[in-house]
Amino acid sequence: MEENINQRRSFLTKVGAGIGTLLALPFVSAAKSFRDGVNPQARRGPIKSMKAMGFQWETKDPFLFCVHHEDFFPKGNAKMGPAESLAGRSLGDDFIVKDGYRMYHGKTVPGFPGHPHRGFETVTVVRKGVVDHADSLGAAGRYGYGDVQWMTAGKGVQHSEMFPLLHEDKENTMELFQIWLNLPRKNKMTDPHFAMLWGDSIPNHYHTNADGAKTRTEVIAGKIGDKKAPTPPPKSWAADPANEVTILNITMDPGAAWTLPAASPGVNRTLYCYTGHHLKIDGTAIPHYHMVETSPEAALRLENGADEARILVLQGKPINEPVIKYGPFVMNTKAEIKEAFDDYHRTQFGGWPWPKRDQVHDRNSGRFALHADGRKEVKG
Repeated sequence: MEENINQRRSFLTKVGAGIGTLLALPFVSAAKSFRDGVNPQARRGPIKSMKAMGFQWETKDPFLFCVHHEDFFPKGNAKMGPAESLAGRSLGDDFIVKDGYRMYHGKTVPGFPGHPHRGFETVTVVRKGVVDHADSLGAAGRYGYGDVQWMTAGKGVQHSEMFPLLHEDKENTMELFQIWLNLPRKNKMTDPHFAMLWGDSIPNHYHTNADGAKTRTEVIAGKIGDKKAPTPPPKSWAADPANEVTILNITMDPGAAWTLPAASPGVNRTLYCYTGHHLKIDGTAIPHYHMVETSPEAALRLENGADEARILVLQGKPINEPVIKYGPFVMNTKAEIKEAFDDYHRTQFGGWPWPKRDQVHDRNSGRFALHADGRKEVKG
């Protein structure tokens, strides 16, 4: 028993050192804006700040964290790991891009073996590749290719997120966003919940220029025009439309132009321009891989140039409550963080009902979601 407790403490220390450091980033002051050669005097109209993005993207309340994973994994082997040598990697803690990819906390299959969360939500938007989910409630799933998993950690859950390399005959490219959305104090200890927003259920808003250039907006949360996103989990900050929580993924053809509607005063709005080199927002040129914080009251004119542009938009009314975070736990006070660690060591948030911490599903399985109540969705 003592050995198991020490192993869990060691794991949490590692997670705290990794994720805890990342979580500090969203709360860095935005005063150091317009970096990387962008002249502060060039600021125009609704743009409040602009800066280059790294692996983790800075966010504003009610969002806690956003990371863009893009890995060019090689062909898979019989165990759904890379079919090549992993020598030279710090397996179990491999966040350095080598040969185009990272193993993260995986030692055989890339990804994140079982780890705990409390006090917030994860929204995982998978653009390419698949994610295998398993959790301490007995729920599981495989999703990808435009699917979104929205998980409310609430009072505590363990889950794993592995990236199985299903293809043995070709490369296994992975691209996803993981977004952490805070929960208000009243809902931090709600029961855990996860929902699948399958790709074919996520509405798309289209705008076409006179010359035929298109802008496609995936409405993951919130609404644009008559396109309303699927219903978020019931205790989410996004469940109340008054909070204007909006998650959009915008793809613009070369030469496309579109106006993003205004939001209400007091709402935080950030645009993450992650693909393209010739985008303008209200006439201001946006360098490649930069984030832009804007005033919410202004409608934003987006104009694209010679190559495709892609933009992730995170928007919402701030919760405006104290945020105390350590690794996988986000609460309102230090005492609540201590309680989270004590509860996890005592209960393991329900334990781990799966054979492996890095649980992956059968290679031939399609996309599916098995819920804790036994309900199963099969997408194939």
